[in-house]
Amino acid sequence: MEFRKSRKSDLNRIMEIIKAAQKYMKESGIDQWQDGYPNEDSITSDIESGESYVLEKDGKVIATSYLSFNGESDYNTIYEGEWINDEKYAVVHRVAVDNDLKGNGIAGKVFDYVENICLEKGIYDIKIDTHRHNKSMQRFLEKKGFKKCGIIYLKDNSERIAFEKVLKK
Repeated sequence: MEFRKSRKSDLNRIMEIIKAAQKYMKESGIDQWQDGYPNEDSITSDIESGESYVLEKDGKVIATSYLSFNGESDYNTIYEGEWINDEKYAVVHRVAVDNDLKGNGIAGKVFDYVENICLEKGIYDIKIDTHRHNKSMQRFLEKKGFKKCGIIYLKDNSERIAFEKVLKK
């Protein structure tokens, strides 16, 4: 498997994975990614900024994610808790795995690669958020060593549960 920065040629495959994830969330009663986001424009922007990544196996993109080291303004204020620390951090968003491969540890591999990139860059904090009803993502994050830190609000005022993981130096 190869974890690499996304290319424009990956856009259609990334959108297939995201649309399947949107459908899965809708069917599961999770009101996340149901407002047309993420869409081609947001993914194209991620690719152009060098912050979109894919996991590829045997020449096929099987997962997608966003990884940034530029902070997240939505994380400036946290409610009902606090961040573990105020160190420089990586932000992970828009994680999605090919529906046919769910339950095979693919998301775990994505996060393993993310952690390795962070360590290579000397960044030891990773922050992420998810919808209150996305219980499978919450369980996954806790299993991967993330700690629930509190509540953040997105620009559209929708609530998200915030998680942070501090990597070992």
